[in-house]
Order: sequence, then C-alpha cells, then structure tokens
Amino acid sequence: MTFRFEAAPNAQGAELAARVANAIPQLETDRLILRAPRLSDFDTYARIVASPRARYLTLMSREDAWYDFAQMVAIWALRGHGLWSVTLKTDGALLGFVVLGFEPEDPEPELGFIFTEEGEGHGFAHEAASAALRFAFQRLNWETLASFVAKGNDRSQRLAERLGATLEREIIEQDGVTLVNRHLPNPCDGGMEAYA
Repeated sequence: MTFRFEAAPNAQGAELAARVANAIPQLETDRLILRAPRLSDFDTYARIVASPRARYLTLMSREDAWYDFAQMVAIWALRGHGLWSVTLKTDGALLGFVVLGFEPEDPEPELGFIFTEEGEGHGFAHEAASAALRFAFQRLNWETLASFVAKGNDRSQRLAERLGATLEREIIEQDGVTLVNRHLPNPCDGGMEAYA
C-alpha cells in the first residue's frame, strides 16, 4: 500500500528536489555509485525495514519507515552528512543504503548500512561502507565514528570488523545488547576513488 506522502511532487517541486539532491556528494567505487536518495528509493527502504530482514533493527510500519527515511535524508541539510542510496554502476539497480548518521539515541556519529537480500553476499556493503568511511575521515575530518550492531547480527558484525573497526564495548539496553564498533582513520588509505 502506498500513501499520499509518497506521491511524486508537481513539476516545480520535482525541479527543486533535484537541485537539492545535486548538492549531496556522490561517491563512486569500482562497482557502485552512492547517490542522493530519491523518492522512488523509499519503497525499497520501507520493504527492508518492514520485513524480517529488520529483525536486528526496529521493525517499522510504512509510515514510521517514512519518518526514518526522511530524517536521514534531511540530516544532509543540517549536518552535512546523511543517507546515500547505493546503486550498481552497470544498471543503476538499488542495492541498499549507507548512512553517516547521528540519531537522538546515538551517543556519537555512526556508520550504518542496510541492504536488500539481492545486494548481500557480493561485497557491495563493504565497498559502499568503505567509501562512506573515507568521506567521513577525509571530507568531514571526523576523528572517529562507530557502528552500532545488535548482538547476534553476525553478518553486520563481520562487516564492521572487515571495515577495520574494533569492538569497543557492549551497551545493555531494554531490548537487548548493542555492540559498539570503533572506526578510526587508516593512515595508509590513499583517498576517495572519485567524487562526481
């Protein structure tokens, strides 16, 4: 079911939205483009967070997914970082999302990632998250950030470790245990592949 808030804007609104989206940095890797989210990407986001794939996140209704998606896109205007849609260079297929976020419940900025089932198992999340990390350290000059992973989410924990994060501590919360993975700049990293 789609809602009125998902409807495309009129021509003037679409033109303004495109100009705003063009201000969000686009990152490129060997196989991927990390670009500004589009209204049409919301359906994929909502399907991920409203499905059993979100068992380690907060399972959301479509309306709650809209608020989550919208705030992660809007944070670009407030903090200079936010959500990217991750697409294949070859055909533009939407694989998932990577975020440099800072939500109210987070004690500090975070690197987060969610991918479609089709986007998993090919190294796309690692490739996209690596590009986002370089952006955080080289363009935003962050000295550190964290990935918060629910204990038991072994796939995301392995990804954080492959990205070079170290497990720093566990946070015991009402709904479970969160692992705090610390990312630090890699002094050997030569830089971003490209900015479009």
